[in-house]
Amino acid sequence: MVNNKVLRRKKLLNNIWPIFIIISIIYAIIAGNLENLNLAITSSSESAVSLTLTLIGTTCLWSGLIEIASNTNIIKYLKKFLRPVITRLFPNLNSLVYDKVTMNIISNILGLGNAATPLGLQAMEEMQKENLNKEYLSDNMMILIVLNTSSLQIIPTTIIAIRTSLGSNNPTRIIFPVWFSTICAGIVGIIVTKLIIFLTKKGCE
Repeated sequence: MVNNKVLRRKKLLNNIWPIFIIISIIYAIIAGNLENLNLAITSSSESAVSLTLTLIGTTCLWSGLIEIASNTNIIKYLKKFLRPVITRLFPNLNSLVYDKVTMNIISNILGLGNAATPLGLQAMEEMQKENLNKEYLSDNMMILIVLNTSSLQIIPTTIIAIRTSLGSNNPTRIIFPVWFSTICAGIVGIIVTKLIIFLTKKGCE
């Protein structure tokens, strides 16, 4: 059921984007802006390549630092520090899933969304193995998705990299708003998810 829904959504997106592109080209021809459209396509391609290189460099830097930190006591201290929170948010995790969830959260906190994704996927796969109803997400899987979506970030490296590539005079100025927004999003997301889980269990009793 889950796979069928994902395939339907992919098919829908595959149909939507070509329609948008065709409408844009037709509108440019009618409005006489075909030359501007060609210039926009060229400049956008250049910007995309420049942004990609910037993001790759930033991601490689922080991924390397995470790899180095994983071989030191820093990660052990962070895991110990986060244990009370994680065990409360994710009850009944085995040690393998706990390590991957913890590393996923730490990577997100450091703003390493791309580095956190493989760890999150691995954690979801392990959780799915223990999930009694394979067609629906377990409670822990829902919480992990919410945390990855809200993604509390102490160092928003991706946003800083984007602002740098676009020529911002102060790319790190976004840090405090990011802290505030991600903390609020995380708190609200966890509360709402836990409330939904509680009400669902109550309804099933």
